[in-house]
Amino acid sequence: MTSLCRKLRAHTDDQQVPLLVLRVRELARSAGVPVSAGERALARRCLHALTEARGRLLRTGDVLGHDGGAHIVVALLSPARERECVAAPTDCRATLVRLATALRIATGVQPETGWTIVPAFSSLRRLHQAVEEALRHGAGERERHAFFTSIGHELRTPLTAIRGYLETLLDEELDAETARRFLETAQGEAARMGRLVDGLHELALLDSEARGGEGEGDLLVALAAALDAVMPAAGGRRTVITQLSWERRRVMLSTDRLTQILINVMENAIKHGRDAGRIFVSASQLNDRYAEIRVDDDGPGVPSGERVAVFMLERRGVNARSQGNGLGLALVRLMIERIGGEVDVVRSSLGGARFHLRVPLAPV
Repeated sequence: MTSLCRKLRAHTDDQQVPLLVLRVRELARSAGVPVSAGERALARRCLHALTEARGRLLRTGDVLGHDGGAHIVVALLSPARERECVAAPTDCRATLVRLATALRIATGVQPETGWTIVPAFSSLRRLHQAVEEALRHGAGERERHAFFTSIGHELRTPLTAIRGYLETLLDEELDAETARRFLETAQGEAARMGRLVDGLHELALLDSEARGGEGEGDLLVALAAALDAVMPAAGGRRTVITQLSWERRRVMLSTDRLTQILINVMENAIKHGRDAGRIFVSASQLNDRYAEIRVDDDGPGVPSGERVAVFMLERRGVNARSQGNGLGLALVRLMIERIGGEVDVVRSSLGGARFHLRVPLAPV
């Protein structure tokens, strides 16, 4: 990337410019691995496609380069080419989509994309960092887009059901038993919509609240409150929740927020566990920095390849037995990580999943 860095530095001077990055996974490789003839041919096709598209998609002054491997980098200057003026985010996204489309049509590969705003390139290391930041930014945008698209579909389904049941009640003469059944179904769909909206509200609050401003909470009180909250759901599936050991500890998370986290994890265990199954809950001090909470269920478990994905927005485990939108565990991860905690899932001794939640202890 050395020559690319010099090229970009020469053209950007001291101004801030958008950096657009396309990464071709098929060309990404570990250091020291020989390049095959097929990879060299693909690299030539990628560069030829971008060169051909340059006249249509880029303007005079925009800088197009590559690192001889997986990364294709564009420094996008302002459309008007005026000093101290950069392209708007909408220009960046549109140009990036067109570049990726041109590459896909010409080569058959779908590149990863991302963009970021960077100052002048003072070093090769800085350029590497900017490239990785752009790709992280792109991955985050794609995840959020997919998530909100999914949420739109999730909200439409219960809304359609509620409307259908209410219109039937208004337009037709129904017996009391059928009318009550329709109302109960509509009520259940409204409750599902409410949970989705509550989850979206929590995501918005996480973005707006200052990091570390959560306060302190009581672990024992939160566990007891969460258990009370999930008992109706557990009763509906005849699930027995057993308290193995709970220790009273002060943690760096408000009691209300910790209660919500525990409800999400316990409800997940109830949904994906067996009918008339078992759940074990325990909590203790892990070391001088963390308290650890463990929730075990007897469901199908989470395959090793899915143990990161289940905490991502819109993702659900491949063995999931119930319907859902993947929002609950994503919220758990976001809330735990923002205060310096950790959450993961492993195989449980019950045969299902064991969720570990490590929450920082409050200073004594």
